[in-house]
Amino acid sequence: MFIPLKKRECFIMSKSTSDKLLTGFKPVSSSHDFPKMEKELLEKWYKNGTVDKYLHRNDKSSEKFSFLDGPITANNPMGVHHAWGRTYKDFWQRFWNMRGKRQRFQNGFDEQGLWVEVEVEKELGLKSKKDIENLVPGDKFASLEKFINLCKERVKKFAGIQTEQSKRLGYFMDWDNSYH
Repeated sequence: MFIPLKKRECFIMSKSTSDKLLTGFKPVSSSHDFPKMEKELLEKWYKNGTVDKYLHRNDKSSEKFSFLDGPITANNPMGVHHAWGRTYKDFWQRFWNMRGKRQRFQNGFDEQGLWVEVEVEKELGLKSKKDIENLVPGDKFASLEKFINLCKERVKKFAGIQTEQSKRLGYFMDWDNSYH
């Protein structure tokens, strides 16, 4: 392997030293259980109050920074694009928290609309909106009520999944007071 050092100079590196020289770090063993390590770290943060201390460190500050996390629709697990956006938002809030600003750290979920309904319709195998009216044969209103309840159940399920995914990203929020 050749690595240019300066113009017209080359350094020949053997395979045995290439990993360390390229990265500056020793190779990591593949026998580490990273999901287990992640779980242990998260448990430690919540058990010893790290997250709570962070969220309330500026409660007495007279300076306020207001930020509401634009909600993602709670109709499926979070996508990579949500994780990316949430990471940027978390950095922004951490910046202002480090500057001593008081914040609410309130997360939210979009529980309305078409995408929740579309996913429930797929689960039920419905072909049209008219099929919703026949979920309870002969009772249009009971059918609508059943459909609405199924939408609410889906939202509750995926709001919980998205919360856990966000916690795994290290996103510090007041999860018990999310807006819906």
